[in-house]
Formats: sequence, C-alpha cells, structure tokens
Amino acid sequence: MLWAAAGVVALGFLVALEIAARRYGQPGPITNQVRALVFAPRPGPLYCGLALMMVVLTWRQRFVAAGAAIGIDAVFLLVRWAVDAEMTDGNLFGNGALWVMLGCGVIALTRRTGPERVLLLKGVGLGLLLVAGRKTGDTWLLITSKTRPAVLDPYLATADQALGNPSWLVGRMVEAAGPIGNSVLHLVYAQLAVAAIAVAIHQLRNVAAERRFPRHHLVRTFLLIGLLGPGIYMIFPVVGPVFAYGPGASGTGGVHWALANLWPDTPPPISAPHAMSYDEITPRNCMPSLHTAWATAIFIHTRRAPRILRFAGTFWLVATLTATLGFGYHYGVDLIAGVVFVLTIEAALRSHDRGWDRPGIQLVAYGTAVFATLLVSYRYLPMEMAEHPWTFGPLLLLAMASVIYGYVRTTRLWEPTATPVRQREPQPEMAALTPSPSVVGSMSEASGLPTPTAPRS
Repeated sequence: MLWAAAGVVALGFLVALEIAARRYGQPGPITNQVRALVFAPRPGPLYCGLALMMVVLTWRQRFVAAGAAIGIDAVFLLVRWAVDAEMTDGNLFGNGALWVMLGCGVIALTRRTGPERVLLLKGVGLGLLLVAGRKTGDTWLLITSKTRPAVLDPYLATADQALGNPSWLVGRMVEAAGPIGNSVLHLVYAQLAVAAIAVAIHQLRNVAAERRFPRHHLVRTFLLIGLLGPGIYMIFPVVGPVFAYGPGASGTGGVHWALANLWPDTPPPISAPHAMSYDEITPRNCMPSLHTAWATAIFIHTRRAPRILRFAGTFWLVATLTATLGFGYHYGVDLIAGVVFVLTIEAALRSHDRGWDRPGIQLVAYGTAVFATLLVSYRYLPMEMAEHPWTFGPLLLLAMASVIYGYVRTTRLWEPTATPVRQREPQPEMAALTPSPSVVGSMSEASGLPTPTAPRS
C-alpha cells in the first residue's frame, strides 16, 4: 500500500510538472521520458538507473539485461546513422537501458507473483525514479527561471562577507591550480550521480540474495533532496557569484545581466542589498547548495563502507565543496545551508524507519529550525552580518556544527550495542565435589603416578 501510494503521488507530481512546463512552451518530464524510448536521449543516468535496477536480479539475469540493453542501443545507433538522425549533444546510448527497465516491469506484472513480483517492481521503480529525477530536475530549473525574474544574489553576497567571501578566495585558488586541477574538479562536479550509484550499489549488493531491500540506503536520501530542494529555490531564488557578479577571469557567467565584473578578483563592496533582475534562462538553483547536500549524503553513507569507499566519499565531499565555490556556482552561506538541509533529511528518514522516537523528533525539529533561521538571517540581516563578521561568521559555523553534533550524537544512540555475555559463577555444590591438592597428592602416591604441579608462569 505504501509503495502504491508513493507511485500515485509521484505520478501526480510528474503530471503537474508536465502541465507547468507546457505553459512555458517546453516539454515536461513525461514527454522527455517518452521521447527517450525512440529519439536520442539527453545525457543522463539511464544506464545508472539500469545498474540500480539490476540489484534485484541474479548474476545470470544481470548479464542478460545488460546484453539486451547494449544490443538495443546498437540497433538504434545503426538506424540513426542510416537515416542521418540528429544526436542530442552527441549522446549515442541510453535507449536500450530504458527499454530493458520497462521490459522488466512488464515481466514483473505478467510472469511474477507474490514477493518476487513486488521485489522486481521495487527494483524497476527505483531505476525509473532515478531517471525521472533527472527529467524532473530539468523541469524544476526551467520553472525557477521563468517564474522568478528577480534574484537575491546581493543579499547572499553581503551575508557572505561574514565568512570572508569564500567563493572569491577559492575561485582564485582554482584558477591558480591550472588546467589539470580545473579538469579534475569539473569531472567530480559533473559525475556526482555516478559516485552516488557506486555507493548505492554497494549498499544494495545483497538484495538479490536476501530478496529484500535494506531499511535505509543512499538512493532514498538522494531522491528526497532532489524533490525538496527546488522548492527552496522558489522561495530564495539565487543564480550564483559567477553569474551575478560577472564573468571575471574565467570568461563565463552572466555577461549582460551581472551587477559588475567582480568575480573572482575583487570582492563585492558592502552596501545595502536589493533584489536584481536576471534573464529567464539561468536556473535559480543556489540556495541551498544541493551539490553540497548530495556530496555530504555520499560522505555519510560511506562511513561504514570498505576503506576505499570511505576515502572516495571523503575525496568527493572535499572536491565538490571546492568546485562549488571555485567555479563561482555558490556562496559560502549556500554550503552551510546545504549541510544543515541534508542532515535534517537524513535524520527524518532514519527517524521514520525507527518509528519517530523522541531524540529523532528533536533532531528533525532542531535542524528545521536552524535551516529556517539561516534563510531568514540571509534575507533580513545581511548588512549586520557583513558589518560584524567576527560575530556572525562564528555563529554561522557554530549553527552548522551544532546540527552535525546533534546528528552524530543521536545516530550513535540508535546504533545497536553488543550485550556482554555474563560469566557463570561457580556453584557451591560443584566446589564441594572438587578434591583439594592434598587429596590429589595422596591419591597419586598411592597409585604410583607423578604428583601434578601448577604450571610455571
């Protein structure tokens, strides 16, 4: 019933986004998903969705599914070359993965029964949700650019003075690192979904053997971040430093709509902020930083993984934070809000799984209150924050640290503790039956056997 209700809600949400996108003359997530069955798909996590679905299959079924997907893509590729069809951004593959996922859904409905049908449908739904999440995110970003003509970047740039303008500082560091460091950061930033799938597959590696999903895994957190985050974009529309404050030395950004050409060489002056108009193309996707939230989720879910995944999770978090600031996509205050945002979501999901005990409710309520306080402060106290950086800077970091501490402390309380095995106490009647050393010596002399001696230390 829960999965059915979730499916109905998701379908209604997709229909609403489809209608909203059509109002602005753009295809919505449902149309883009249907087009991907025939036309060259946009670059996206189609094969990542297939890999996620295959956690419910046996190894033989996985090889069959992967082979079928590659074969279907090969046929589509030959047909497109034959008719000289247009490729979307040069993307050649992906249709086969979508066809295989839909085919597994049909098999689940027609050839499976009972728990096996439910398990396969869960796998298919998880894979399709990942794919639909990308389409939904694109539509959300379109809606933010069309419905929010004014952005609040000057407020965040002013509030960021309390942290020392970290985007300007890290932006100069990334430029000084040269093309190799720049390329590595771009790769990490763009392939965040691939890293998440690698961690999720590790967490779900035993689903096929155990015939059930674990209680909590990374995909749930990822999807919920992507669902709730754009709603905050609508409340606090921001385009980012590289767009609001000029192309700078990188040669990118909002050339015609920027307030001034300042990033990353010259920090913005402290002045009374005001909303500024911006184009209807650039997404308002800065507050909170969802890349920070997703990278933090990966870090959290790799803490109990093998060492290589723990190192990878830490590297991905540090590199993502560096990229979000160094490329001018986010302000420092965005990152603080993103960390609080994801920890509150993680706490809510884990509390739901446990049955909403008192520590879980308190943690979720506290994280929500801190997140709301951050947004209100950024909007209504930016001048005070800029004029008193040694007061508000530590307060911002302390607010984030308090949520981190609360999360770590609460989740440790939820961890099962091993109960020590009690040692059995010697019984009096057993001690009475044990012969004394003198008796043992007398018996040995009578029998001619050597008297036992205590072992030397």
